[in-house]
Amino acid sequence: MTSTDSGKHSLPPSVVDALRCSVCSNPVDLVDRTVRCENGHSFDLARHGYVNLLHAKTPAGTADTPDMVAARVEFLDGGLYTPLATEIARSVMPFAGDGLVVDAGAGTGYYLARALDAAPEATGLALDVSAVALRRAARAHPRLGAAVWNLWEPWPVKSVSASVVLNVFAPRNGAEFRRVLRDDGALVVATPNPAHLSELAALVDMVKVDDRKEERLDATLSAFFELEGRQDVTREVSMTPEQVRQVVRMGPSAHHLHREDRQGLLARIVEPVAVTTSFTVSVYRPAPR
Repeated sequence: MTSTDSGKHSLPPSVVDALRCSVCSNPVDLVDRTVRCENGHSFDLARHGYVNLLHAKTPAGTADTPDMVAARVEFLDGGLYTPLATEIARSVMPFAGDGLVVDAGAGTGYYLARALDAAPEATGLALDVSAVALRRAARAHPRLGAAVWNLWEPWPVKSVSASVVLNVFAPRNGAEFRRVLRDDGALVVATPNPAHLSELAALVDMVKVDDRKEERLDATLSAFFELEGRQDVTREVSMTPEQVRQVVRMGPSAHHLHREDRQGLLARIVEPVAVTTSFTVSVYRPAPR
């Protein structure tokens, strides 16, 4: 069951076992809320329970901001993306077992927590470049650990340590997905479809989804994975004016709200809006090494 209590959070032992020092790649231990390796490199756990393994600044505009995270938490709590979370959990469950589910680009941990609810013996590792988002993720589930990391860099995660790699609307580093994934594991990827939130484009100039997104996704991963199946998750929903503002502010369009009076356009929405939510959940199996 998911948990958001405010107690003192730490890293599950199986997550510590899977982590590697981000400086020298040696195994690490957790001692007195400090992750350290035998070479003396150390990383303190934040009071929220996550560990920041980065040793370089994050480029501006790449991490979720506090406003984006707050909007996402409020929007997801409204339940409009529950069908997507349910399909992701259904796809993860057959492969998770008692292993590790690594969520690459986990954000607040919303989808990983629901996958862990469906896989009661599994443990989760949330990786994200946003420390603000991981404050939430570290408290999203009692079997979840969180680490700040740039997904485009080689991950501080042991090879062949994950039963499942989960990727929801996040950067896709196919080489690292394959390296950390067991040969009998699975990669589960969730992407928006071109119809997703299309009605809002007439109200606010949002970042649009590439019509060839699935084709590009398969091409990007083809050197490391083979597609096993995919499921469409499309619903027509009614969004309140506040939910419209939240869904715009929680995604990539939030970085451009200062342009062309988009804030003003959002403020003028005062009635519920009929909106399409449309996603594809794809399951890939690892190609032979």
